[in-house]
Amino acid sequence: MNDDVRNIALGVIAAGVSAALGWLARTYLWRRKLRRKQEFFGLPENSESLLVVNRDPATSEPAVHRFDVFALLELSALIKDCGAHLQMVTQDATQQGFGERTEFCVGGPGSNRRMLAHMSAMLPGVRVNIDPEPGPDRGAFQIGGDRYRMDPGVTEYVLLARLTAGVQTRPVFLFCGQRAITNQAATRYLARNHERLNRKHGNNPFVLLLKVVNSQAYGPDLVELVADVTRAAQAPLPATETARTSHRAS
Repeated sequence: MNDDVRNIALGVIAAGVSAALGWLARTYLWRRKLRRKQEFFGLPENSESLLVVNRDPATSEPAVHRFDVFALLELSALIKDCGAHLQMVTQDATQQGFGERTEFCVGGPGSNRRMLAHMSAMLPGVRVNIDPEPGPDRGAFQIGGDRYRMDPGVTEYVLLARLTAGVQTRPVFLFCGQRAITNQAATRYLARNHERLNRKHGNNPFVLLLKVVNSQAYGPDLVELVADVTRAAQAPLPATETARTSHRAS
C-alpha cells in the first residue's frame, strides 16, 4: 500500500469515526432534552395523561370554543412529543384525584368546574369574577391585593400554573384565561418556553400571570409575562379583598 492509498484510507476512517461520534453526541443530547421535558410535564414514555376541556359559555350545548380546541391541539402535540398517551374528558365528567395522572385543565372557572375545584384547593389567593352581567369587573382577576381587568381584544390576562400535591404525584397544568383565545395563548407560551421554565422552576409549582396584547390583531401570539404570582396565589386572600370579592374562583 503506497502513501496516497494509506492517507485516503486514514481519512475515510477518521471521517467515519467523527460522524459516529457526532451521531452519538446528538443522540445523547436529544435523549437528555427529552428526559428533561418528560420530567417537567410528568410524562414518562407510555404514561397516561388527562385533558380536561371546558364548555363554551356562549352556547347552551356542551360545545367547546374553537380557540380552546386549538389549545387542546397544541397540548396534544406536547404530549405526543413525550411519547405519552392522552384521554380527553369534559369538565363535568372528571372524578379522578389530584396528581394521579398528569392533567391539563383548560378554561376559566365559569366554564370549567374542574378548574374551579383546583383553584379553590390550591390557589386561595386568586379570585375570578364570573358574573355573567356586563361590567368593568367582568372576568377580572384578583390576585392578592392586585386586580387585573380585561379590555376585550386589547388587553387580556391568563394564568398559567403548574401545581403538584407532593413529590410522588404528577403535575396539574392550569390554563385559566379571561377569554378562550387567552387559553390558547397560554398553551402556546408553555410550548415555546417550557425549557426556560424548567430551568427556572424545575419540578416546583409555579403560577404565572400572562398578558395577551391586542388579540384582535395578533391572535394568541403576542404574550407578555406580567409577573410570577406563585406566592400571592398560594397565600390566603387579604381579608379586605375577600370582603370585596363576591365570586370565588380559586
